[in-house]
Amino acid sequence: MTEGEIFGTTGDGQPVQRFAISGGGLSASIMDWGAAVQDLRLEGHDAPLVLGFERFEHYEAASPYFGAIAGRYANRIRDGRFTIDGRRCQTARNFLGRHTLHGGDRGFSARVWEMALHGEDFATLALHDPAGSMGFPGALDVTCTYRMKIPGTLSVELSASSDEPTLCNLAHHSYFNLDDGGSGDILDHRLMIAAAAYLPVDAELIPTGVVAPVDGTDFDFRLPRPIRTELESEQLGYDHNFCLAACRGPLRQAAWAQGPSSGIGMEVWTTEPGLQFYAGERVARAVPGLGGRRYGAYAGFCLEPQVWPDSPNRPYFPQALLWPGEIYRQVTEYRFRAAA
Repeated sequence: MTEGEIFGTTGDGQPVQRFAISGGGLSASIMDWGAAVQDLRLEGHDAPLVLGFERFEHYEAASPYFGAIAGRYANRIRDGRFTIDGRRCQTARNFLGRHTLHGGDRGFSARVWEMALHGEDFATLALHDPAGSMGFPGALDVTCTYRMKIPGTLSVELSASSDEPTLCNLAHHSYFNLDDGGSGDILDHRLMIAAAAYLPVDAELIPTGVVAPVDGTDFDFRLPRPIRTELESEQLGYDHNFCLAACRGPLRQAAWAQGPSSGIGMEVWTTEPGLQFYAGERVARAVPGLGGRRYGAYAGFCLEPQVWPDSPNRPYFPQALLWPGEIYRQVTEYRFRAAA
């Protein structure tokens, strides 16, 4: 166990530590609460690249998963119900009182992890999730390694194993603003997503089951364009899975974004079959963020590599099943470049 600085205390009395890592022109603060990136900076750019809070109590009371690892199942499961190997499961219904979101109200993003290893340019955190936690079967042992790589790359390496058949779908949940750290909005950021299809959702943000082509729609980001997309004078509330592949595979580029004022670019490379793009419609907070910034709607956007949402109830989606003896592995890289 490597000691960091005490950043706060949870409501049930657990100390929360914060650790610094740096390398490749990047520096970050990592919390053991939620294995979260609390701050991320690029050399030569004054503003943070992510949204976050200066005080821990705001994370526990007001964080929309800022910088955290979402799990045991990132994104949504309809009605929190699914069947694994003939066993019917009911997980915590923490979204609209009906569905499971990001593993439940005490998912991985709201737990204190153990800092297993810590060096100048990396931090490895571990979590043991007991069988039955939030209704999920099997005990799950998870590790998350944040690693700074040259040039300007934050690597997120996730692994997990279970003693029973279970679900495992993890995602890094930072909100990015490549211009001003969240003082303004991200709607004029340019975005590219390398996906020819996406998942339409119903009024409760659950996939309808259709895998729809992006051709001719406002979901076509195959060529870079601004996030700003107004329909009847209102911004389209992007919170959808983009279909990258039919299964987990080798590391490949999934997305690119650029801040219009700073010129800073960010590439997202991942092994995952899906990418949840959330434009931050509901990110406004009543408490100050990093540097005292007041975050409004669309202050930051998320690009979350993962398995497609509600896959346990859609057998033709890529699956998140993890069997005893198997190892879950995900690698995602956020590669930052200063303006030329």
